[in-house]
Amino acid sequence: MPTCTTCHTKWSWKQTFKKSFTLDTGMTCPHCGEKQYLTSKSRKRNSFTVFIIPLILLVSLVFDISVVLRIVLIFSAAIVMFVTYPFFIELSEKEEPLW
Repeated sequence: MPTCTTCHTKWSWKQTFKKSFTLDTGMTCPHCGEKQYLTSKSRKRNSFTVFIIPLILLVSLVFDISVVLRIVLIFSAAIVMFVTYPFFIELSEKEEPLW
């Protein structure tokens, strides 16, 4: 779970999940109110999750997996990604460039 770099308080899973769905680049700490940003390392690591569903589709086409199993695999992967996303977030006080 992410920890605020200002007040050093650990965020809960629910707080992190809720804050991650804002359009703003920063997330406000629920404890001290300071704005926190995802580190570039965290953003890079989380950007690879976008490729999981197309990879599942590609593998299912190569191995001729049924449509029902494809749908189950895609929904399962999506749920796992949503549940585990808050565990991979790291925060910084400053907004870092991606590269």
